Amino acid sequence: MQKETTTVSTESIEAMFRVGAHFGYSRARRHASVRPYLYGSKNGVDIIDLEATAKMLSAATALLTEIGKSGKTVLLVGTKPEIRDLVEETAKEMDAPYVTRRWIGGTLTNWSEIKKRIAHLRSLTEKFTKGELEKYTKKERLLFERELEGLRENFGGFATIEGIPAALIVIDPRQEAIAVEEARKMRVPTVALMNSDCDAAAVTHGILANDAAIGSVKYFLTAFRDAYLQGKKQR
Repeated sequence: MQKETTTVSTESIEAMFRVGAHFGYSRARRHASVRPYLYGSKNGVDIIDLEATAKMLSAATALLTEIGKSGKTVLLVGTKPEIRDLVEETAKEMDAPYVTRRWIGGTLTNWSEIKKRIAHLRSLTEKFTKGELEKYTKKERLLFERELEGLRENFGGFATIEGIPAALIVIDPRQEAIAVEEARKMRVPTVALMNSDCDAAAVTHGILANDAAIGSVKYFLTAFRDAYLQGKKQR
């Protein structure tokens, strides 16, 4: 992740300040890679330079607009319990797939197998919808129901995905380290909202800001959504 030279508005910085985007973690948790993007520290807590954050956000949203314009798909990833609903809601507004429960290892690096599981989920769902499982015994139907529940838990958020996404939108790349590493191996760009405990070099488009406060997370998810949808409108 590199510093950007984009000019930013005072309004955007003030908006981020209002949602607490400037609050990092304690200095003891700081990752060395984020030092250039910090304003300083207060009472042992890192304060993020929101001007730098705004420039990072500008670069990330430019990418998302281009992806939306191309008609390609992005995959949203955020499994921390406190932000799951926000991630899912934003993904649905974008008509994009999402992971909010658990990242299944190999989702990107072993796509051929994941694709089979998604196809099985679609098939089983269709059979239930059409009543094609009524011919089985009550015990057998119960087993099918349990299998479907497990498939929905693991793959329901991205059951509509047709291939490797054009980018990942990640909330807290430290929490989602496996997803970020798979994206790196597959050369999939990562737009990541990350706090001061994260490795800035691990993602391609990091945005240093508070990744735990609901208001802050919502602010950036809204920016990601608007940028992507803006691109789709330009198709």
